[in-house]
Amino acid sequence: MEYLPVLVLVISFVALLSIGTPVAWSIAISSVLTMLVSIPIMPAFTTVSQRMGTGLDSFALLAIPFFILSGQLMNKGGIAHRLIAFAKTLVGSLPGGLALINVIGAMLMGAIAGSAMASASAMGSILGPEMEKEGYSREFGAAVNITSATTGLVIPPSNVLIVYSLASGGVSIAALFLAGYIPGILTGLFLMIVASVWAKKKKYKIGERSKLKDVWKTFIDAVPSLFLLVVVIGGIVTGIFTATEASAVAVLYCLVLGFAYKEITVRSLPEILLESSATTAIVMLLIGASMSMSWVMSYENIPQDISSTLLAISENKIIILLIINLLLLFVGIFMDMTPAVLIFTPIFLPVVVDLGMDPVHFGIIMVLNLCIGLCTPPVGSVLFVGVGVAQTTIQKVLKPLIPLFIAMVVALFLVTYFPELSLWLPRLFNL
Repeated sequence: MEYLPVLVLVISFVALLSIGTPVAWSIAISSVLTMLVSIPIMPAFTTVSQRMGTGLDSFALLAIPFFILSGQLMNKGGIAHRLIAFAKTLVGSLPGGLALINVIGAMLMGAIAGSAMASASAMGSILGPEMEKEGYSREFGAAVNITSATTGLVIPPSNVLIVYSLASGGVSIAALFLAGYIPGILTGLFLMIVASVWAKKKKYKIGERSKLKDVWKTFIDAVPSLFLLVVVIGGIVTGIFTATEASAVAVLYCLVLGFAYKEITVRSLPEILLESSATTAIVMLLIGASMSMSWVMSYENIPQDISSTLLAISENKIIILLIINLLLLFVGIFMDMTPAVLIFTPIFLPVVVDLGMDPVHFGIIMVLNLCIGLCTPPVGSVLFVGVGVAQTTIQKVLKPLIPLFIAMVVALFLVTYFPELSLWLPRLFNL
């Protein structure tokens, strides 16, 4: 194994991050420095820049800006309020009712918008003050909001699963979308159990049981929003349209729904488009830089060397998956999800495929694992959004976060070692 390229890559990347260099630039610069080990300076710069450009030359990636735009339209279109009202009638009377509403609302919002940050922002701003008014601690509300927001990255439609499909060389997006449902719901249920136990221990106020007519009314109000799931996922699974075409359909549907609810106006559209464009630019720069690093690592045979090293440690599937999960948990603490998926999929996927694992199953494991990193300092984007919305500090939120972290890790290991949790639905639809 050639150690010099690995050392240059790791040391330069960590050093750049530690001095506050943006992640995308850290990835691109460390890629260039790694190439300099093998080739002269001009070809190194040219190669990395070319790979950044060609890495974005993919029809499947068109789905990302469309899903980002649909998420913005949903966030501004009154959908979160209707989903919260529906969730409130379902679980508001249980111990920790408002916390459970947050989890269910985040799962529904995530399933529709596919954005953890949008979910954390919407749920935190709407439910946070209400939870505080009912006697819940601000830190507990923030912790529940932060962890539950990540379920939307596993429950489809999910931009990260599209990125994984690209990084893995074309794993079916439809299969990945279906595979995410049970793991995402399972994680949400574990978070609800922990939140309920915590709330009961702290003796937080329990809401009144909703009447059947109230449940029905809020359900009817939420049906147009929930129907988007049927349109998008149903269309992909039945082959009516591709994931990219589905993202465009989602934008049109959300736009019509926003105007119908009278929450979106023609005047508000420029702001929504501008915010979506800014988010898309950040994501695409990360993807381009990460694709260049993936190519550089492949050129230097780093994935093959790491694969050989892992298989030399053990050929036991359980041990290898444990090591990979621990490594990804560590990576998630320091790296954002999109570059982590693009960089580490080519490294770990050949290893697990050699062990007989389905690439769809591994994709769900990887995304579920990296979701935990979004809730951890120093680069947990959802953590910062949740703490900012709640107007508290990371130090204060850590205590109630720990049991919720444990719940997410338990769900991760169940999904890792019980493949049918991920593969049952894709097999049911012959995907």
